[in-house]
Amino acid sequence: MDIRKISIGPDYKNGAMHYIVGQRILNEIYEIHLIKYDSSNNLCIYIINKKNEVVLWKQFSSTMPISIEFNIDY
Repeated sequence: MDIRKISIGPDYKNGAMHYIVGQRILNEIYEIHLIKYDSSNNLCIYIINKKNEVVLWKQFSSTMPISIEFNIDY
């Protein structure tokens, strides 16, 4: 299943950081391209620039409080 959005932090409404696939970031030079788990069960956020170069931007360990929202396309 594809991950659409993650929220990092213990308080979802008041202080969690929210990351959404397609969200423009870093002065709109980059866009969140993909959110997925790596082989060590860390949650990774990959970004893409205007030259279509994809790089790992952030990585969160499984000990962080994380809320995950999946894509539901039927």
